[in-house]
Amino acid sequence: MKGSQNVKIELKGRIDSNNAAEVEKDLLEQLSAGAAEDVVIDAEELEYISSAGLRVILRIRKNHPTLKIINASSEVYEILEMTGFTEMMDVEKAYRRVSIEGCEEIGRGANGIVYRIDQDNVVKVYHDANGLEDIQHERELAKLALILGLPTAISYDVVKVGDSYGSVFELLNARSFSKILATEPDKLDWCVKEYVDMLKKIHSIEVPEGKLPDAREIALDWVDYVYPLFPEDKARKLKALVEEIPKDNHMIHGDYHTKNVELCNDEVLLIDMDTLSVGHPIIELACIFNAFIGYSEYDHNEIMDFQGFDHETAVKFFYRVMEEYLGTTCRTKIDEVVDKARVLGYTRMYRRSHRKNLLETEEGRAEAEMWKSELFELLDRTDTLLYSVNELDIEALPENLGEVQLFVEEKLEKTDCSPKAMMQINVAVEEIFINIASYAYAPDKGKATVRVEVAGDPVTVTITFIDHGIPYDPLSRQDPDVTKPAEDREIGGLGIFLTRKIMDDLSYDYADGKNILTLKKNLQESE
Repeated sequence: MKGSQNVKIELKGRIDSNNAAEVEKDLLEQLSAGAAEDVVIDAEELEYISSAGLRVILRIRKNHPTLKIINASSEVYEILEMTGFTEMMDVEKAYRRVSIEGCEEIGRGANGIVYRIDQDNVVKVYHDANGLEDIQHERELAKLALILGLPTAISYDVVKVGDSYGSVFELLNARSFSKILATEPDKLDWCVKEYVDMLKKIHSIEVPEGKLPDAREIALDWVDYVYPLFPEDKARKLKALVEEIPKDNHMIHGDYHTKNVELCNDEVLLIDMDTLSVGHPIIELACIFNAFIGYSEYDHNEIMDFQGFDHETAVKFFYRVMEEYLGTTCRTKIDEVVDKARVLGYTRMYRRSHRKNLLETEEGRAEAEMWKSELFELLDRTDTLLYSVNELDIEALPENLGEVQLFVEEKLEKTDCSPKAMMQINVAVEEIFINIASYAYAPDKGKATVRVEVAGDPVTVTITFIDHGIPYDPLSRQDPDVTKPAEDREIGGLGIFLTRKIMDDLSYDYADGKNILTLKKNLQESE
């Protein structure tokens, strides 16, 4: 043995007054072979130690300041703690050993796999064999989440599982939402509601500055990895979209799928907290898309292996979640947000395929090529990854009127809007949207944005129509003379006239190349 190195020595059995000198001689011989920088004493098989043995350790410690003791039994650790050794050197307790042979896998994430070890307890086994720092990190995140009001399980023990470490949680009679969806399909709607309620709770929590990683920076890392793998125009567009995402200190889970949501004694709890971060919800929605659709989009059987239910259930669950989360069944709105999530989702999956050398197989190459193709198509028609639940971007086509009216109606569902007011609003929406669809872009086609905001006392709905068509102020048109007989009446002009009559206020503006028409109605006056 030449030069400086790390040395690991073992202590076994008993060290007392009778054999301390012999043990010390043996240890010195092991250390004399070379200049050891770091010395580790493995005390896994040490059953007993008296003050004579402690003096041996102390003398070694004086010559090797970085001396560390690992795998100390609780009895030996207590002796070391009482005599101050735990203060002067690093001493690690031995960890209880747990077997996962035959145990049910109930969760799988980037850093580990969760197994049920008995009816009341689960263990998360970390992929990294030196996972103690990961365990401590996740414990701290779970404590922070609990303090901030998020229901989660806290690890009560650290154990050895094979060559790795595990974190043990008490989950009494718990069942994951994946298990419920797989075995009780009639509870899908219940799972959707509870899943979204928890998701909204997560996203409502504002985290003190610096307490959690920034998911936006994580997403930018995905982009930076794939940037040199893409054509310059695609890479530049992708990076600009992600850079536009604003900083946001609201919590996101980062790995929010149904294996990480548990029903424990009628209480819904979150597990696997090591991916907690802060950021815009679109980053969370991207990860959710990947979990239920993205990772199994090429091979539908993968969702069964991962979640325990089939592809059809996964797709149904995902889109029901989006309906509940966004507060609309309008498929145009849902697809708008899902497409934004897909941009980030495909970016992350494509990066993963390269990092994990998945391109070495024909199937892996085909899967990655599919993700890239989908991503490039999305980039061609995506101008922002931001969205508003109160806005609908839709092609200004007459056949899309039903989608627009549905979107407006759903935004008014919780306002006690009377049938009379709803009918009047629907009429106004039809008149304005059809006018945009017919004339704004003629003979070409374009999009309209419909924004619905409900606020105030008395409750007032404000509906704003925005288009990039020909500048036109419909309010400048003179009202038709409705007292004239039919043969003298002009055709046209009734739509905006009717809208003026049934709405309480209308205003028009042209700014930044956009027609902006705003309608307001006091809902309580229409009872």
